[in-house]
Amino acid sequence: MSGNGEGLAPFRARLDEIDDAIAQLLGERFDICRAVAEHKSANDIPMMQPDRVVEVRERYLARGAAVGLPADFSAELFEVLIGATCRLEDEIIAALAGAASQEAESA
Repeated sequence: MSGNGEGLAPFRARLDEIDDAIAQLLGERFDICRAVAEHKSANDIPMMQPDRVVEVRERYLARGAAVGLPADFSAELFEVLIGATCRLEDEIIAALAGAASQEAESA
């Protein structure tokens, strides 16, 4: 066997499948966060829910540990994901508030 990667094709194919599944799940998670933002906006619920953030972070760390992920990786992944989804919610809530304000002004 040579050192040029022969024999890696099955591993790479499975990694590609997993990466596709991860992207699909992240897309679904962001879709749900969009719906959450719309619900929060419609019901005057603050975007930031600190207790929920703590709960989700603890779950990420526990689930990561349960499957052998390094704790620092799980923590960093959570920070990236929660940061991106919070920004998304902020943007949607601000846009909806702006649209509602414009409608009120034109009425």
